[in-house]
Amino acid sequence: MFTVRRIERHQLPYFLRVFNSVTDRPIGFLGNVSEDGLMLISQLPMMIGAEFDLRLKIPMAGGCHQVIDLNACCLWCHEDTTPHHYDAGFCLQRAPPEYGQLVDALKQYFSFQPMPASA
Repeated sequence: MFTVRRIERHQLPYFLRVFNSVTDRPIGFLGNVSEDGLMLISQLPMMIGAEFDLRLKIPMAGGCHQVIDLNACCLWCHEDTTPHHYDAGFCLQRAPPEYGQLVDALKQYFSFQPMPASA
């Protein structure tokens, strides 16, 4: 099992809910993302080595949601600094293109980008 992160992750100051894609019940919140994985913050510990069917519901204009279904394997889980919460790291098995677009959009939104020069 690896202990050193190879891919930079981007922290999210506001959390998006994560759902079980089979039952559509909430299981936690998105803590951070990368192209190949994510961290889930949950009130229950996740089973390490188990595969999970996850669903993200991305808020869109007009009150609609974009649904992104993911298959992910839990690589680690430990208690969060917040009592009765757990952090779990997931490696994505099959991520649709929409997930990559979400990661890119979040990186751009939460990064300090230089403003384009005005003409």
